Amino acid sequence: MEGIVLALFVCLILALITKRLSLPSIPFYIIAGLLLGESGLKLVGADEVSLFLTHLGLLFLLFFMGLEIKPDRIWSNQSAILSSGLIDLHINGIIGFVAAYALGFSLFDAVIVAAAFFISSTAMAVTSLIENRKLLMRESETIVWLMIFEDIVLIAFLAFIGTSTEHPLLILVKIIAVLGIILAITHYGKKYIISVLKRDDELPVLLTFSAVLGIAALASTIGIPESFMVIAFGTILGTIDPIAFELHSRPFKDVFLVVFFVFFGVTVDLFSGGISPLAIIVICLVAILTKFASGMIIGKRIHGSSISGVEIWANTISRGEFSIAIAALYGSAVVSGTIASMVIVTSIVGAFAAKYSGRIQKIILRNKPGPPVQPDIHSETGSGG
Repeated sequence: MEGIVLALFVCLILALITKRLSLPSIPFYIIAGLLLGESGLKLVGADEVSLFLTHLGLLFLLFFMGLEIKPDRIWSNQSAILSSGLIDLHINGIIGFVAAYALGFSLFDAVIVAAAFFISSTAMAVTSLIENRKLLMRESETIVWLMIFEDIVLIAFLAFIGTSTEHPLLILVKIIAVLGIILAITHYGKKYIISVLKRDDELPVLLTFSAVLGIAALASTIGIPESFMVIAFGTILGTIDPIAFELHSRPFKDVFLVVFFVFFGVTVDLFSGGISPLAIIVICLVAILTKFASGMIIGKRIHGSSISGVEIWANTISRGEFSIAIAALYGSAVVSGTIASMVIVTSIVGAFAAKYSGRIQKIILRNKPGPPVQPDIHSETGSGG
């Protein structure tokens, strides 16, 4: 318990500093964990309590992701999502896998690294658009579509990787049966659920908390992918009243996620896991460059502008919460250390790239023809810098 208190106090100080400097907090939580845990001072260790809280953080992250997925909105914009998302997937997913495999990772570990390599941080992308006052620029919608496509791919990945190969048909039947029961309950009990969510006592919070833990426990008990079911559960509940569920689940997500990130760092041992510094450097550099390549191609394809490509790249460099979630679920010690390093480097680089994207555009595109940079959107002043 003392370790949790110390870790949370350090994270509170880091949160105050990062918010003050407009920096992403996730990489600094991981760094704090590395310094306090196995790779550093060894002041904090993982115990049953911290592991339980870490698991809660992961569950509410996945549940929140499900709430953000709107099937009707995706269907109505499928061409925009597919055209940009497939470019993103082919460049980052394939190159990430090839790079990891070429650096000596096993086939399974290379797949895990590639998945973490491909998924940008939705939280960091949206936060940077808001803080840098870029929500009204034309590229912001494309960035949001990219995040949605990556979320869909992540759901498919979790469903595939978390399924046992012994009885895939039985597992599929179980998933369909559980989803059918949930859909029936939410359909026929929608009015009652809404009435509970509108109450001003503890019932809405208890309903949200117990529902998330209940579906996770059910999935674990009957042997179906827990992570996939929690996301699907969030998507179904999002059709009832997503704002209410977000409101009542956000406190759990925000607090438990801090524990999740810091204790992920605590458990990573960068020195005894056989992690090659060269492999980490190569993965980090390639992760930045492939997002640049995909961003430039998407910018030219969707908006007909290299300037748009730079803006898309700057806001999608950061890997974060979902990359760490993949590492926590399926990563070996070497994979976890590599992904932790990649998240730290790309998120810090991404924070500065998004903030100073106007200056980067001028440097990169100095000798290339194109429309002039709009100072009210792309310049440092318009970006909140």
